[in-house]
Amino acid sequence: MDRQRIDKWLWAARFYKTRTLACEEIGKGRVEVNGQAAKPAREVKVGDSVSMRRESVLRTVVVRGLSSMRGPAPVAQQLYEETPESLAAREQAAEQRRLSREPALSIEQGRPTKRSRRDLDQARGWGDRWSASLDDD
Repeated sequence: MDRQRIDKWLWAARFYKTRTLACEEIGKGRVEVNGQAAKPAREVKVGDSVSMRRESVLRTVVVRGLSSMRGPAPVAQQLYEETPESLAAREQAAEQRRLSREPALSIEQGRPTKRSRRDLDQARGWGDRWSASLDDD
């Protein structure tokens, strides 16, 4: 075997859990072979460069082997070699994620807590009343 479909190779190399997921990502234009947009039936051979965009990080690998079966991770890692630029970019993205603020902390308004809800009710003058209706008692 000297050529293989890109969707099968991505699945066998464990970049995607299923071939369907690999086809979807290829269809969305997130996978390139030798700098050109790929289709699921595009064939790759040893020595081709494959670029994948996942989670806003571009990962570039060179095909080192082909396999028609999905094997264990150590075997799958022998099917490709990641470029040094890609490794550096992934490490930089991981460091940036580690140093960035927690996204949930940027939410200033949202559903009030029980304590803040009580404070809001007290400020509105509701006091101990549990209903907004007027009582004539």
